[in-house]
Amino acid sequence: MSAERPFILCVTGSLGMGKSTIARFFAEAGVPVHDSDVVVHALYEGEAVPVIETAFPGSTAAGKVDRVKLAATVLNDNAALARLEAIVHPLVKRAREKFLAEAQAAGESIVVLDIPLLYETAVEGICDAVVVVSAPGEVQRRRTLARPGMTEAKYAAILAKQMPDAQKRARADFIVDTSQDFDHARAQVRDILQAIAKMPRRHR
Repeated sequence: MSAERPFILCVTGSLGMGKSTIARFFAEAGVPVHDSDVVVHALYEGEAVPVIETAFPGSTAAGKVDRVKLAATVLNDNAALARLEAIVHPLVKRAREKFLAEAQAAGESIVVLDIPLLYETAVEGICDAVVVVSAPGEVQRRRTLARPGMTEAKYAAILAKQMPDAQKRARADFIVDTSQDFDHARAQVRDILQAIAKMPRRHR
């Protein structure tokens, strides 16, 4: 008899909200975490490189995708972004399915899928529950503009492609507020893990 599928908790949130930190806190609590961004980084240094170079000539160098060049190419070009997503999303999906199969085989009861564009890419159907990581707009803006290479124009362009935070919060099962300190955030993570221990799976 095969092991029961783990409870799939998806973590998402807009740019600069602290999503990666919250995913790390779930990992610290012993929950296996699949990070879509980490998968994309690996693809940009491996499997996806020749395909992306073919689709976007000059966007790779020394066997790796030049993320700055690629971002500049697709940021304000919806057709180019759609071409890139058609390459990357199926590869990310395959990596995610492998992770879930391995977690099930290992008998894990809960896993976290860290998916930045969960709602934008309409994959929330795989989740048993969704955590939206959020903070007030001025906190989000300050954090994001402190990042290397970030500009007001780039920030605005990225935000324009993301579902507004208020809409994400309205669709969430849980909201983690990251505007306070790490202890406050970790306490919210613990509360969520206690709550989902009593929740039924949406999918079998």
